[in-house]
Amino acid sequence: MERPRRKGNPPRHGPVDGARLAGTLMTPARTVRLAFRDLPVIDGKPVPVHRDISAIVREGDTLFLACDEGAGIERLLRDGDGFGHHRHIRLGDLLDLPAGPEGEMDIEGLAIDGGWLWVLGSQSLKRDKVKAHAPGPEALDDLADIDWDGNRQFLGRLPLVTRHGGLWPVAQDGDRRAAHLRFKGKGRLRRWLRKDRHLAAFLDLPSKENGLDAEGIVARGDRVWVGLRGPVLGESAVVLEMEMRVTGKGHLKARRIEGRSRLRKHFVDTDGQGIRDMKWDGDDLLLVTGPVLSGNGPAAILRLHGFAGRDDEGYLGESGQTLLQRLPYRESTDHPEGLVQWDGPEWLVVCDSPAPERVGDDPPYVDGDVWRL
Repeated sequence: MERPRRKGNPPRHGPVDGARLAGTLMTPARTVRLAFRDLPVIDGKPVPVHRDISAIVREGDTLFLACDEGAGIERLLRDGDGFGHHRHIRLGDLLDLPAGPEGEMDIEGLAIDGGWLWVLGSQSLKRDKVKAHAPGPEALDDLADIDWDGNRQFLGRLPLVTRHGGLWPVAQDGDRRAAHLRFKGKGRLRRWLRKDRHLAAFLDLPSKENGLDAEGIVARGDRVWVGLRGPVLGESAVVLEMEMRVTGKGHLKARRIEGRSRLRKHFVDTDGQGIRDMKWDGDDLLLVTGPVLSGNGPAAILRLHGFAGRDDEGYLGESGQTLLQRLPYRESTDHPEGLVQWDGPEWLVVCDSPAPERVGDDPPYVDGDVWRL
């Protein structure tokens, strides 16, 4: 049986019919150029972070971005109508990471709140890729191999100070110290979900196969919300909520809620799409949604009304949300990965696998789309 559509809106996904959807143009208001120069180097090779952006956050004239390789973030400063003056920040210089300073963190979420920079690793497992021209038995071995990178379990915050012309994360600023969930095994978050009746069954699946895959983080004081690309249950994506405290040893730990679980689960009707990023707009939560699996697919921006005021877990259906924008579907290019407020009602969307016309390498740059929502 076909599900009923949102009143007044066409289907969220599927072929685009005409140039407008729900009163919004299917073309961005403008583009913004993000210029890079200080590309990180892994195994002797520069990492093209401008082609693989996975997270973004802005505070004033400072922009932080991340890609899913290595263990660092990129800082840009306002430069005319765009952002440049790029510097790479090695998080391994500020934190003792379990897989070392070069181990892949797979950073998929960035947030700023109260002078803190929050950083979210994907928490995910990954299946080996079949090597080109691999013989049959070797290819089967590759497909059976599921790996864990210890740095992916990172969920923590670093104090921000003014340095090098803008905001900059540090290990300590006075009484403020960087803190994160304690590193052990496959991470605290996975441990807290081991007996969860909804999510435990998906913990041994890799990312992009409906396994646990965190993408997007927002914070308010001690409250932290983490969006999940996967798993998606039925047609609902999941937002996890935690209330953090700092332990005597300086780690972050989620408080038990009413003496029970350390997590609240919010299920959101997304038409079967996973969460790719999240940002606050007042008390509303904006989501970028997209495919759970590794294949291509459409993406959208949703508004969850009054989400900051939800103090109990549950299900958020169509009545509590608005489809703000369907993002253009460009098959193998322009996969939306990051959302950040720009000017007033304008929001910047950045993509990995950017289309050739929006990216260059000499010097490195990428153009993001500004949407009026």
